[in-house]
Amino acid sequence: MKSIQNASHTQNLLHTLYSMAFLVEARDPYTGGHLWRVSLYSTRLALACGFSKQDAVVAGLGGFLHDLGKVGVPDTILNNPGKLTDAEYAVMKTHPALGAQVLEGHPLAPLAMDVVLSHHERVDGRGYPSGLSGRKIAESARIVGIADAFDAMTSTRPYRRGMSLVAAIEQIEVNLDKQFDLHFGRRFIELAQSGELDGIIGHSDTGIPMRECPVCGPVVVVHKHQKAGDKVFCRVCGNGFALEKQQGKLALKPTMQKGSAADLQALIDHDLLARLLEESLPYLPVCSGNGKSWLRQLRDWL
Repeated sequence: MKSIQNASHTQNLLHTLYSMAFLVEARDPYTGGHLWRVSLYSTRLALACGFSKQDAVVAGLGGFLHDLGKVGVPDTILNNPGKLTDAEYAVMKTHPALGAQVLEGHPLAPLAMDVVLSHHERVDGRGYPSGLSGRKIAESARIVGIADAFDAMTSTRPYRRGMSLVAAIEQIEVNLDKQFDLHFGRRFIELAQSGELDGIIGHSDTGIPMRECPVCGPVVVVHKHQKAGDKVFCRVCGNGFALEKQQGKLALKPTMQKGSAADLQALIDHDLLARLLEESLPYLPVCSGNGKSWLRQLRDWL
């Protein structure tokens, strides 16, 4: 009975972290599925580099949580359709340190702290917030840094269209041993060129290609549990769409209807959250519920 209670306690703690991350992503209508993609890229890369399944899962958890600090970035900066001013960029660059503050004190913080704080560090020392270089940057942060940059390059943002796979790979290649870790970067390029990442690129969930609003451009989020005939709405322009099957995939068919406040509400994908918990929990240490003994156990496990 005690082990079941401990496992339940760990699940609840992990649930709070994933929920916080979902709320951050919900603020940005252009990045639907970003956290899921970065998490999967990170896990796949870690496994390809010889990490244990446990360490790969931890890297994937960091990938899902890496942008926690964006909760403190104003919408006017986060969704700016143009180039950020120096002052705006300075605010954007505070998100890793703020994310570390958000995470600090949480019992599972040691699992993701390195990634949250250091995913924008560069191996040449020109990153932020601390200007770390080379092996001073945790391996998990170097892995997530590549995954995050790749997804940013291949995703459409308010200020530009997403790059092609070939162009994104070229950008990683020319920045090896500068922005990106040489070994991890080469292995990521191999994964991308092999087609192993094709089911992640341009998707918001397994088997769910990203759909952009044909009216104004942001991602119209489609969840895995939804089916043909269901209604979805663009949270930016408010236009409604019906899902319909086209060549075996769900497509958006305009309904010429505007969504209500309830229709445009950002929602946590509880189905995806449940799957994340199910996939992660077997590889994480079980929390005993005793703060001090739990932290000792976690430090030993890490």
